[in-house]
Amino acid sequence: MNRRTAAVTGMATVLAGSSAGTASWAAYRLLMAQAGAARGVIGRDTSKPPEADGVYTAGCESPEPWRPGKPVDVHLMIFGDSTAAGLGCANCEDVPGVRIARGLAEATGMSIRLSTKAICGATSKGLSGQVDAMFVAGPPPDAAVIFVGANDVTKKHSISASAHRLGAAVARLHDAGAVVVVGTCPDLGTVAAIPQPLRTIVHNWSVRLAKAQFGVSADAGAHPVPMGDLGPQFLTSPDRLFAADGFHPSADGYALAAGHILPVLVTALAQRRAESPQARSAERRGITARLRGLVESPGWRVRRSANLVHIESPVQN
Repeated sequence: MNRRTAAVTGMATVLAGSSAGTASWAAYRLLMAQAGAARGVIGRDTSKPPEADGVYTAGCESPEPWRPGKPVDVHLMIFGDSTAAGLGCANCEDVPGVRIARGLAEATGMSIRLSTKAICGATSKGLSGQVDAMFVAGPPPDAAVIFVGANDVTKKHSISASAHRLGAAVARLHDAGAVVVVGTCPDLGTVAAIPQPLRTIVHNWSVRLAKAQFGVSADAGAHPVPMGDLGPQFLTSPDRLFAADGFHPSADGYALAAGHILPVLVTALAQRRAESPQARSAERRGITARLRGLVESPGWRVRRSANLVHIESPVQN
């Protein structure tokens, strides 16, 4: 979500301009003024996320550098925007990819290689290039997590086009054999720096995009996770869950997001291993049992809808 302040202005422009036939000039000026006020409050973060790639194992203090030929149990790759990259994190341990990789390692005892292709400021238009880079770099990962959508809202991209681009990226990863989990567009209506009524407009756009992303991701073979479900918690605890810029998540906010993704990824990997005819039966029983033990432990709750399984993790304080 880099360059977001200019994007907020663009949002106001397109929303006001696209309805010029019915909206008054006063309404247009109001939205532009609100975008300017939000820009002044949010500012611009030019920092870079901590580099956190490497091989994670249960209990390791720091990741081991990966080198070609080094065997790992699961190769996890992160795609998307600044929330996927962890912009705003002061410590690599707070990066969502690291939290997910460590969670997998701790839950299963497996070694997890983390690779990050996410780019700050990316929209769904950038996913194709990130997937291209993955294929150029080497074989596809065993698992892929995608966080994308917020920049598509702030940069006023078409909802249907944005969803289609996400679906195309998911299909390429899925067809290459990766388990794919998609974190849909977050609710930008929780950003207090965006005043009303612009915040309501942004909220509605976020919800519509997230719904479209959910559908195309599921159709393409991914396991979509509605990140908008976390909106109420961000609204009630903004000081704890937002970073200093009031726009990106804080360390606690990233922990909440990673915790929302992790159980769905764990379940998807368990299902993949259980269905694999090539897996040794003893290995399959052992790893699947550990994964099942995690998702069936107290505090985890399973919700099923159609062919999708969503597992809610315990509340993290």
